[in-house]
Amino acid sequence: MHSSRGAPQVTKQSLDALLQDVGQNKSKESFMTLYDYFAPRVKSYLLKGGLNEDEADELAQETMLMVWQKAVSYDADLAAASTWIFTVARNKRTDYFRKTGRVMSVPPEKFYDLASDEDSPFETFYEQEVNADIGEALKALSSEQIEIIKKAYFEDKAHSQIAEETGLPLGTVKSRIRLAMDKLKHALDKSGHKDSHITHGETKG
Repeated sequence: MHSSRGAPQVTKQSLDALLQDVGQNKSKESFMTLYDYFAPRVKSYLLKGGLNEDEADELAQETMLMVWQKAVSYDADLAAASTWIFTVARNKRTDYFRKTGRVMSVPPEKFYDLASDEDSPFETFYEQEVNADIGEALKALSSEQIEIIKKAYFEDKAHSQIAEETGLPLGTVKSRIRLAMDKLKHALDKSGHKDSHITHGETKG
């Protein structure tokens, strides 16, 4: 799936509208505009995330294919198109590392920083500050808490699946998530950011 079209000037609002058009109307024109803009940025993000050229190219293609297939689930009230698409890419990368048995070269606290680097022209200053503060807050967590948070939020796994993968009792998994989220919320409240999509989000029970 390759495109040779020149990408027009876009704004955050137009990207959101384009993704909605793909989801609601299966608009190929809107998708190609999104593809032209995001495919190279997603590839760059994946390269920074520890993948080689061929791997990044393949996963960027898979990411954009999933954008086409799953755009119907996009809700502009919950996230910007850029945030949604980079989340798809991040999950693709996580799945790839898990399937190949490789260790991620980029630690969890850097996940947001990498996406923000690619996304910053269309993210508000507030969102960039929140991402930076989340990264700092994650550094204060224990390795066990980071692992649980990574699985629950970055990999979007259910608590029961996390318990199975880690060998921990379900109650312990839920307790660690709750304690870690309390730490993150406290850190973000201190920095003046009380509306993080992570601290207000829900994990899968």
